[in-house]
Formats: sequence, structure tokens, C-alpha cells
Amino acid sequence: MPTDCIPFRDTNYFSSLICDYLDEKEELKSFYNRFPHIEGFEAQIKEKQAAFASETRMILVQALERQYEGYKISEGTKKNIKVLSDPNTFTVTTGHQLNLFTGPLYFFYKIISTLNLCKQLKTNYPNQNFVPVYWMASEDHDFDEINFFNFKGKKVQWNRNASGAVGELDLNGLEVVFEVYASQLGDTTNAKRIKDLFANAYLKHQDLAKAMRYLVNELFGAHGLVIIDGNDKDLKRLFIPYVKDELITKTSHHKVSLANDSLNACDGNYKIQVNPRDINLFYITEGLRERIVEDQGVFRVNNTEIQWSEMELLQHLNEMPERFSPNVIVRPLYQEVILPNLCYIGGGGELAYWLQLKSNFEAQNVVFPMLLLRNSVLFMTDKQKEKLQKLDVSIEDLFLNQNELKTKVTKQISGIKIDFSAQKQQLEQQFKDLYKIAQATDKSFEGAVAAQERKQIKGLEKLEKRLLKAQKRKLKDHLERVAEIQDELFPSHSLQERNMNFSEFYLEYGDAIIQTLIQELEPLKGSFSVLTI
Repeated sequence: MPTDCIPFRDTNYFSSLICDYLDEKEELKSFYNRFPHIEGFEAQIKEKQAAFASETRMILVQALERQYEGYKISEGTKKNIKVLSDPNTFTVTTGHQLNLFTGPLYFFYKIISTLNLCKQLKTNYPNQNFVPVYWMASEDHDFDEINFFNFKGKKVQWNRNASGAVGELDLNGLEVVFEVYASQLGDTTNAKRIKDLFANAYLKHQDLAKAMRYLVNELFGAHGLVIIDGNDKDLKRLFIPYVKDELITKTSHHKVSLANDSLNACDGNYKIQVNPRDINLFYITEGLRERIVEDQGVFRVNNTEIQWSEMELLQHLNEMPERFSPNVIVRPLYQEVILPNLCYIGGGGELAYWLQLKSNFEAQNVVFPMLLLRNSVLFMTDKQKEKLQKLDVSIEDLFLNQNELKTKVTKQISGIKIDFSAQKQQLEQQFKDLYKIAQATDKSFEGAVAAQERKQIKGLEKLEKRLLKAQKRKLKDHLERVAEIQDELFPSHSLQERNMNFSEFYLEYGDAIIQTLIQELEPLKGSFSVLTI
């Protein structure tokens, strides 16, 4: 399969913070532990191995075995769960929300980046074991972010009232979604597989977390992927000391606030992704996930009547740790406390907030993982690639916004040169001579010369824009074909991977699409992949 690679910076879809991180800009090095070069994993392995307790490994294995009860588990996944008890075993982790039917395509790229990095690590470090882990964000409560996916340009949506942690939601109403969705799929072998996946996941399980585990296990279990649900009493018991610190000492608020100040002071004008609260925890019970807040020594659950004194709260924490749910600031810390993890793989937005967290990890004496930007992919067909060649448009050109793309193509194929740079330079030279005359005679004349220069430069710029507009009208049919193919490959003027669902490609290619991604994606390559299928 032909593959083109484009530097992430050249796509114009990634923030300056992420691009500078990928370039290993000196100013950012204090915000992460080690950059994910393959040779850097040796030191990361040693550091994590020294810090991770064998008792934690045993509790982790027992929790995973319990979470997988009742599921068909591949030999690869069984083996990976078992070897987690070995002090020479480490994880590579990605995480994602419980989006309906996996949501956008990039969910697949996260998982496959994780699988492939584990394979690469095993090749380079054969004495260690590397387990790919998908962390289910089952405690999130933003239902509107996960209750839909796009299929052939239309939204397939699960409409219902929802509150509390989404992983605990029952699946009422999804039979209607299935009927509507299934009616659009047809009767091919691949269509039947998609229907079975959806029906078996969402119509035969008790809640959304169990449905997601089934679905992801069906898709990637054969590759040894281990799925973990952090909403687990035994795993949260391991996190009690850090929850106590969060409630009483509030270390994360202090450390992350300082990190944000440092990022703001950098030259890159970086955008801060998340801001810490005084207490970065939620309280969860059935149908409820609300912030824990403190006012003069009284702790309460926001928008409820639930409250405790400090002593009562700490007693409740020891009795029921599962009711304390970390927010975006503390969840990464929880993950790294309970997993022998070396590397977290995420999207640009995720890595941006991870870069705010290192100082808090250091204060808590928890090893900060390597941070790896997941693979990104644009799929195009041979037919689409052939069209681009006929239109004289490069793949890189498609990453421009549509107006810039049309302008570039117009200048490229126009029989008239639409660039008045030479005329502007000539005009500027003429005015240099006029400035000399003004300085030699009457300096008050300089203002008039400058005003005339600005007027004439603006006149040339206006003529250039009018000429460009005229040429765009003349080349209208050609430009419309260019726009049409960009709209196909960049739906809603955004990346394909952020809009389309895997089922659209699975319908055409079946399991081969997963095999192709596993074969082609190189997680440490550090570039955007364009795959021709």
C-alpha cells in the first residue's frame, strides 16, 4: 500500500505546543521526563521498575481478571494479563471516552499506535514484556460528547436523558439506534459483521462500559490488547493516599498552577489546556458525578446536600474509595500509580495537558511517563489520488484551508502571473529615490512621499486581488473539482480522522483495514500518514 508522510507541523492541524514538543524545543524539556526515542526507553524501564511495587501488580492482575469475567478472551490478552505480575513487564497505555461505536476514526489510530509500539519495544528490549493497554474513560459524565458517531455524512445519535458516570449508563434506547443504523448498511458480509458487532455490544450488555469492553475486545483482543476500567474499588484503594493529599494538601492545584505560569512565560504563546481546581475530584454514586468542594473546613458535593467534616470525609474515603473520581488533572496520576506504565499515547490535546502535569508527579514521587503523539492517517482511494494528479494538486496542498487551496491552484495553473511582487519592489525603489530628494530639499515633503507610497502599494495590492478573483472565475470548474475532492477527504473542513467512523471503511474493506493499519503505522516515526487504499 503506497504511503506518503507529512510532518505534523506542515499539516497546519496541530498546535504550536505540540509541534515544538515534537521538535524537542529546549524551552519545553522541563515539562516532560524523556522524549520517546526508542533508546530512551531503557532508562524509563529502569526508573519505573524501581518505583513499582509487586503488591500493586498482584492487585492489578486480580482486578483485570475480575473485569474480564464473562468475556471471551484471546490467548494473547490472557497471557498479557498474567505477565503483568512479572517485574519485567511494563505497559504502554492509551485512553479514550466510551464513544458510541468507537466514535471518530482516530480511536483506531490510538489503539494501533499502542499495539505497534509494544511490538517495537519487544524487538529492542527482548528481556522485558510490553503490554498494550486501553484505559476506558468510564467515569466521564459528558454524555453529549459520546452519544453519536458519523456515518456517510450523517449523525447516528443515541438520544436519552443521562447523568452520572457514562460507563454505568444502561443501554435503553439503543435498539432504536441499531434499527436506523442497520437499515443503511446493506446485506454484504462486511455489513453483517458490523451489524453483529453493534448488536452484540449494545443490545446484549448491561451498561456502556461492558458494551465498550466487548466491542474493543472483539476488534483488538486477537492482538493482545488489555482493556482496563479505572472505576474499580480495589484499584482505587491503591490511590487512597493521593486522594487524601488532593483533599487536604491540594498539591496538584499548587504544582499545576505553577506549571501553567511557566508555560505561559514560554516564547511559544502556548494555549493552556486545563486549569486546576482547589480539589480535582468528583464524587460518584448512581446517576451522580459532581465536584467535591471545600468551604472553611466543610467538604460537600456540589449541587447536592451531601457534606462531611474532614474526619468524616477521610473515614468515608477509606470505606468507599470507589466513590472518589479523579478529574482530568488527577486521572493521569491515578493511571500511573496503578499501571507499570512507560508511555502514554494520545492526541495533541491530551499531550498538551499532560505537559502541564510533570511537577505534580514529581511532588507525589510517581514516575512521569513518556508522551507519544498517536499516529494520524488520511485514507484516500486510488481514484482520488488519480484525480489529484490530473488537477495538479499535491497531497500536502489538501491540508490548506479551502480558500488558500483555491488561491494556490489558481496561481499554479493560471496562464497569467498573479504576483505583483516585482512591481512592488520596483515601486519601492522609485520611492527610495524620492525620499532622498525630500531629505535633500524639504523634510516636510517626506510625509507626502510616504503617503503616496502607501497609496500606490495599496493600489497594486487591490489590482492583484481583482486579477486573482477574475482568474478564479475563469477557472471555476477546475476549482470546484478541487474543492469537491478536498471535501471528500476533509469532511466538514476538518481531518477525516476526527469526523468519520471506522464502519464506513470496514463496510468496504472488512478486517483488512485493521491489518493494513497495523502493517503501515510506525508510532515513533513522528509524521502524518497518507494511505492509498
